[in-house]
Amino acid sequence: VLLTLKAHSLSAMAPRLAPLIAPETYVVSMQNGIPWWYFYRHGGEWEGTQLESVDPGGEIAKNIDPARVIGCVVYPSANISEPGIIEHIEGTRFAIGEPEGSKSERCRKIAGAFIKAGLRCPIRTNIRHDMWVKLMGNVAYNPISALTRATLIEIVQRAETRQLAASIMAEAESVAQRLGIEMGVSIEQRLEGAQKVGHHKTSMLQDLESGRPMELEAIVGAVVELGDRMLLPLPCTKAVYACVKLLADARTKTE
Repeated sequence: VLLTLKAHSLSAMAPRLAPLIAPETYVVSMQNGIPWWYFYRHGGEWEGTQLESVDPGGEIAKNIDPARVIGCVVYPSANISEPGIIEHIEGTRFAIGEPEGSKSERCRKIAGAFIKAGLRCPIRTNIRHDMWVKLMGNVAYNPISALTRATLIEIVQRAETRQLAASIMAEAESVAQRLGIEMGVSIEQRLEGAQKVGHHKTSMLQDLESGRPMELEAIVGAVVELGDRMLLPLPCTKAVYACVKLLADARTKTE
């Protein structure tokens, strides 16, 4: 089963997945941000931690056994040009990995199916590292774009928002490091990468403009929740998180 819906839709959808799950079924989790199963077979002091921001009350975990889960980081860039029409911009890579890092037979089967379809599907021994590398950009660019309606290149070309994005990335990196993740990609490299992408609207901005719920909690809220548990301040991340939450709440009240 490929879980391709947005992270905030999982709680409502999870109970309805039961008819699709047989004893040998595995579930490929393809959401942005920190997934609900992140601390399953994580090891150390964080083993089994539940994040309220991504799985309120543990409802997803109650309905989907995390032992079935294979993590997936989705790299292709796309726009929803109109309802039911997805415009593929670039990219064919879908990295997958077991929570405990093995190159399992089920991972090899999934990778084989993706590759046969013309896609790239590397099997990663630390899928959480890949998640954080992608999240480093999302946690900064997504909320800034939602608040300003700016594209990636517009964010990084203006000195003030470029610095804000860099500060948010640095705060997120401090959280990742406490979880044993070392990025291997500098913040400056991430900023330059965004400039090369050009006038691309983030997924959060696309959702805002289309009147859809934003994937705020998995991308930003989870980082804030982890920072609070670690007693890390995260001032810039918390500021944009609060503002986007207010924006989302205000929009909900007018609908």
